[in-house]
Amino acid sequence: MKVDSILRRIRAPRVLPIAVVQHEEDGCRLADALLAGGIKVLEITLRTPASREALRMARRRFPELLLGAGTILDAEVVQELVDDGIDFGVSPGLDEATIQQCAALEFPLFPGVMTPSEVTRALALGCSHLKFFPAESAGGANGLKALAAPFKGKNVSFVPTGGITVQQAEAYWNLPEVDAVGGSWLVASSLQAAGRYNEVTRLAKEALALSQET
Repeated sequence: MKVDSILRRIRAPRVLPIAVVQHEEDGCRLADALLAGGIKVLEITLRTPASREALRMARRRFPELLLGAGTILDAEVVQELVDDGIDFGVSPGLDEATIQQCAALEFPLFPGVMTPSEVTRALALGCSHLKFFPAESAGGANGLKALAAPFKGKNVSFVPTGGITVQQAEAYWNLPEVDAVGGSWLVASSLQAAGRYNEVTRLAKEALALSQET
């Protein structure tokens, strides 16, 4: 799937749920709950032993879902993600080998940046759609606004993630450079552990409504 298509689908809800899963079935449970709430995109981070199979299971069961793999730390996993039918990847930082491998395989990647130097390096590597991480620790929406200012005209856009709550999301949605707000609050580990998937659906509906108001 090409980057333009990915961006259109991410920009539609303007919300990117980011999940850490402990069980292989959790990806499907979250996908089902999010779709019921009107959000058709999910990022599952590669932080746990269950994450890879959770991605595979969600891909098989929900072909309509825009499915991303997060916390990509090296190039070795990229070919496997492509083979599994994952739509896009997200990385916490700028790893040149990973970026080059993604480009070679035409696998859309949102690499992470926090500083102007990192944005400049990302552009030199051919990446203009970036993850702003860790968003709240790096100055929040005001920090992102200041970071983006020198790059107007360079077609740079961001998905801020890291410590953002629904209350803080509005300030990011108001920035024209923001494609979507990455949020773990919709798919929190505590909700998964308690089996509160109805709450995931409720939070999805709430976030979707708020994102369309700004």
